[in-house]
Amino acid sequence: MQEKEIPVYLFLGFLESGKTKFIQETMEDERFDSGEKTLLLVCEEGEEEYDPSRFAVKKYAVEAIEELSPEALSSAQRKHDPDRILVEFNGMQELNALFEAMPDGWMINQVMTFFDSSTFLAYNRNMRQLVFDKIQYADLVVFNRFRDEYDREAFHKIVRGVSRRPDIVYEYAGGRAVYDDIEDPLPYDIDAPVITIEDRDYAFFYRDLMEDMQKYAGKTVRFKGLVATDKRLKPGTIVVGRHIMTCCEADITYSGVVCLYDGALPLKTRDWVTLTARIDIEYHHVYQQNGPVLKVLEIARSQPPEQELATFY
Repeated sequence: MQEKEIPVYLFLGFLESGKTKFIQETMEDERFDSGEKTLLLVCEEGEEEYDPSRFAVKKYAVEAIEELSPEALSSAQRKHDPDRILVEFNGMQELNALFEAMPDGWMINQVMTFFDSSTFLAYNRNMRQLVFDKIQYADLVVFNRFRDEYDREAFHKIVRGVSRRPDIVYEYAGGRAVYDDIEDPLPYDIDAPVITIEDRDYAFFYRDLMEDMQKYAGKTVRFKGLVATDKRLKPGTIVVGRHIMTCCEADITYSGVVCLYDGALPLKTRDWVTLTARIDIEYHHVYQQNGPVLKVLEIARSQPPEQELATFY
C-alpha cells in the first residue's frame, strides 16, 4: 500500500537563533489553521518554550524527539497521524541524520533557516560545515537581531557562496525586516562572443551552468580544466572540469562537463587542457539526463592553474 504523503516544514538554526519564536508565531496565525492535523517535532531543547494556549491551530500535537531515529519518527507518526509536520531541528546535527531517519512518504515542502546575526560570522569561522549544512537546502535565510553597523554584504556573500536559491531577510529589533536586494553579477561576460572563464571563476561558472543550462545553449566558452577519461566512454569523449570546494575539505568534488572532440590530441586522466567549445544542452549517459555537452572547437595542453582547487571565495 502506498505510503501517505506528508508535507514537512523544516526550521533550522542554532540555539537562540529565533526558530522557536517564529514557529510560535506561525502556530498563532489563524491563516495557518487549515484544519489539518499538525505535528510539531522538537529536536532540541532551548531556553524559549512553546505556549500552546496561544495557538490558533486547533488540531495539533507537540512531540519532543530526544534521539533522532527512524523508529522515533515512525512512532510519532503512528501516534498522531498528522497531515503536516513541522520540525524544529537541532542546529548541532547535520541534516543527513534527519533525511536518513525520515519515514517513507515524508516530503520536504519548505526549509527555513535562522541565524543570530551577532554570532553568525563567528559560527561561520569556527563551524563552517554546520553553517553550510543549514544553508544548502534553505528556501529562506533569516538573520535575526540585525544591526545597522553590520555589513550586509558580508552576510550575503556567505549565503550566496553556498546557494543562490534562498531569499535572505535581515530582521532588526522592533520587527523591521529588510529583504536582501544585493545583485550577484557573474564574474564573466556571458554575452561575449567567447565567454572566457578565468581560473578563479570556474566554480561560479560550473554552478551557474548546471542551475540554468538553457542560458548557455549555443554559447561558446573557453576555460582551463582537468581531464577525466574512462574506457566506457566513446572515442573522442572526455570529461573536463575542476575539483571544487564548496564548504570545506570534506566536500571537495570533481565537477566536470562532457566534451566531444576529434580525438587528434591524445589525452589521459589528470591532463590539464585549455579548450574552446560550443555548449549544447542534450541527453548524455554520463548525466543520465539532459546536460551540457561541449563540442570542442580548440583544445591544447596547458599548465595547471596557480590554485588547482576551485572555490567560491
